[in-house]
Amino acid sequence: MSTNTLTPSKPDTAKAPEAPLRGSVRVLLRMHRRSLWAAGTLLALGIGIVVGLLVWVAAQRCPDEDVAACGDGDLYMITTAQNAAESLLSGGGSALLLLACLVGAFVTGPLIARELESGAFRMAWVQSVSPARWLAARLAVPAALSVAGIGVLSVVYRWGWTEVSNSNTFGLDWFNDGIFPGIGPVAVGYALFGVAVGALCALLIRRMLLSMAVTTVVLGVVMTGFTQRRWMLWPVDRLLGKGYPGAGAWTTEAGMLTASGEKLFWRDCPSTDKDPNGVDCMADRGGVTTFTDYHPASHFWPLQFVETGILLALAALAVFAAFRVLRRLRG
Repeated sequence: MSTNTLTPSKPDTAKAPEAPLRGSVRVLLRMHRRSLWAAGTLLALGIGIVVGLLVWVAAQRCPDEDVAACGDGDLYMITTAQNAAESLLSGGGSALLLLACLVGAFVTGPLIARELESGAFRMAWVQSVSPARWLAARLAVPAALSVAGIGVLSVVYRWGWTEVSNSNTFGLDWFNDGIFPGIGPVAVGYALFGVAVGALCALLIRRMLLSMAVTTVVLGVVMTGFTQRRWMLWPVDRLLGKGYPGAGAWTTEAGMLTASGEKLFWRDCPSTDKDPNGVDCMADRGGVTTFTDYHPASHFWPLQFVETGILLALAALAVFAAFRVLRRLRG
């Protein structure tokens, strides 16, 4: 194999008919059955944790559905089960993002880069399996399994989050960074994006450990970018004057508007002894009307669909680039 191409040696016999894709899929499933068993175990463990938490919470909950322990009179003390459920479920979305990273790293390493690095791909390419079909199988299998597995976990997690957050607890808001990715289709979007990026990095680098590291960095950068700018994916609502946007609202910016409409933010006017609320500071800078920009709870699904759509578009571009790189490498 040259440094620039991945051209397999040609067999002496006539070319056999190309094997169907399902044959390559069966081979992959047999080769990585231990990894599949491990993934299945993680899936069952995740479901079991959520179900176990809900059973525990229900067992300690009072008949009036209060999260405080029964028999404590006027003393409000949250139950042990409720406290544990809130702590664990507050990071469920982050856990699903971690799983998406693991999927991308697995596709990059054991599925593609290791075969390219060791030269094992030649055996498949000379056995009536074209390079395009070889790559298609390594994309289809993890994509289908990750959509099914992470999709199920997302549904179960949303069910558990809904049951616990219905108790009017704090820290489980839908817009929290550790929750939002896990209660909608965004987690599946990240999984598919991880598969596509993993394949592209493996074909570009062709070294297993380095490819896995680069894939993880790329996914981490994209996830961090969306986390910091997610509120910009959909137009916010604006409340003028004093008031509160309402329950479940995600406040993104707050301050005062000048006569020309320029935004002044409360964070730029720290409170002092003479001006505890920063109002005088705002007035000195030209502020005339208070404003609050926010996403109401009804913006949850638009935000989910926009982020998922962007991820799917990026995944499609990465898959297209991967097949182009494969064609170039084969010469």
